[in-house]
Amino acid sequence: MTAETTPATPTAPATPATPATPVSTATAATPASAAHPPHGPDTLCEAGSRLYARALREGRVPLRDAERTPCLIDFQLLLTDAEDTRWLRPVAPALALPRLLDAIEQEIAHQRRRGVRLADTFTPLMAVTPDARPPEVPSTLTVLRGLPRIGEAVDRALNAATEEALCIQPGGTRPPEVLARSLASAQGLLSRGGRLRTLYQHTTRHSLPVLAYYERLQGDAEVRTLDELTERLFVFDRSVAFIPANKERDIALELRHPALVDYLATTFERLWRLATPMYPRSAKIPSGSGVTPRQHAIATLLVEGLTDAEIADRLGMNIRTARDHIARLATTLGSGSRAQLGYLIGQSGILARGSWGS
Repeated sequence: MTAETTPATPTAPATPATPATPVSTATAATPASAAHPPHGPDTLCEAGSRLYARALREGRVPLRDAERTPCLIDFQLLLTDAEDTRWLRPVAPALALPRLLDAIEQEIAHQRRRGVRLADTFTPLMAVTPDARPPEVPSTLTVLRGLPRIGEAVDRALNAATEEALCIQPGGTRPPEVLARSLASAQGLLSRGGRLRTLYQHTTRHSLPVLAYYERLQGDAEVRTLDELTERLFVFDRSVAFIPANKERDIALELRHPALVDYLATTFERLWRLATPMYPRSAKIPSGSGVTPRQHAIATLLVEGLTDAEIADRLGMNIRTARDHIARLATTLGSGSRAQLGYLIGQSGILARGSWGS
């Protein structure tokens, strides 16, 4: 037997509403065909391809063999044998291909007509506002890579600020050359009537370069200190903030979303209320229970299970200084070992609410 050379031509409606590429609907009642996934003729399923090729070779296939591939009937690649309805005959690919391509062409033409109608609808409306442009939406988050680019962005924001700058600078003392580079920009803000507030760690309180830096500034500048701080933070005029994006601090985020900036500014304000004044008027760090403020901070971190190196990093000091304070705390509490020190800290009550200075 040979493949059919004249396919049955379906009768098309006079004015098709929406011509489209044939898609296998797989709506046969049998469970097998109902599970057949829908697809187009351009992505013929593997089972359908095998059965169609077999029908082309053999000239016809039993109707029951097509139950699992209803797509072949949907795409009119297999047609019922007029002489025996139990069999299906294949349509030659050379005849099927032009018909399927024509369906695609009809869909393309339909979409083009839709585009013309859409343009006809909006063209008169565009004349109402001929100079209208899409509003520019500024980016609320910018990733800054590299210390030079980060420094330039922070300097631009500081030089543009007119009201205030909020700064958190963890890590102890600041190098004199770093302080010198920011002096002109900081003084510019103060000269414009702005306010500068900075939070450092307690280890900065006796840093001569930091004290000299603020002595040179003329205007409303204040400094306070805490045992521990968050990561570095800059907020300018409550409109832009900068935070590090990695531990190395060579990637930063420039934030301009009002909610995020307000959140960071609120965090600064809460830390500011807890901090001890350092400049222009220095206040004594509260103490109590016969333990220095630094030892109290170290005791808190010891009971958290931190190592000497982690404690030094959290409090902005070198590891030798941290170990010296740990040794003094052990002597004060009468401890002979690290394990006993943790126990004595818990028993002494020095970490309990109310045992520390206000």
